[in-house]
Amino acid sequence: MNNTKLRRLFENNRVWATDILKREPEFFMELSAIQTPKYLWIGCSDSRVPANQITGLKPGEVFVHRNVGNLVVHTDLNCLSVLQYAIDVLKVEDVLVVGHYGCGGIKAALENTSLGLIDNWLRHIQDVRERHAFLFNSVTEFNAQWKLLCELNVIEQVRNIARTTIVEHAWKRSQDLTLHGCVYGLDNGMLQNLNISLDSNVKIDDMVRASVNDVYDRYVTKVGI
Repeated sequence: MNNTKLRRLFENNRVWATDILKREPEFFMELSAIQTPKYLWIGCSDSRVPANQITGLKPGEVFVHRNVGNLVVHTDLNCLSVLQYAIDVLKVEDVLVVGHYGCGGIKAALENTSLGLIDNWLRHIQDVRERHAFLFNSVTEFNAQWKLLCELNVIEQVRNIARTTIVEHAWKRSQDLTLHGCVYGLDNGMLQNLNISLDSNVKIDDMVRASVNDVYDRYVTKVGI
């Protein structure tokens, strides 16, 4: 097997592991003993959005699931399995849906670009746009639409998580569990809270609507509607 293309990765790995052991001799022994993350991060597959580095958390402190467009689809057994394991087994306390500005998946959905098989996946994002057609008809500048859809998509995925039987059962047994929505800025490295945090199934739609209205208000003000 020709590993020439992977040489850089293996060299970087050796440097990283050696450096960690110099600073924290027990690091890998402790890390391999148990996994007790408090957070589940559901983010985009984009290589520019690494969960641990963004949050300043060490390996073992955040459980991660990533897919194109940070979607939570009720027929996606991969995502649901991660969600179930994180909540039922690892007992995470916070689930974060984290989108990011400049998302290629969001852009493709917005432009209705045909990329192949993934078009079926991006249809879920296009559904979000159609649900908020009035605002998109008012916000005509493309970059503003792009940012707007990044935010609305996150809120929609938080709602989708809240509607899973996994979360419903956790709340029924009074498990400490809160869902959150955030957006990451590639240009400044900052997380923006979208002000949607759900910790029970009481008034989910009202809280989602309030978060959507916050987004509406910000963009309406920008475009002078």
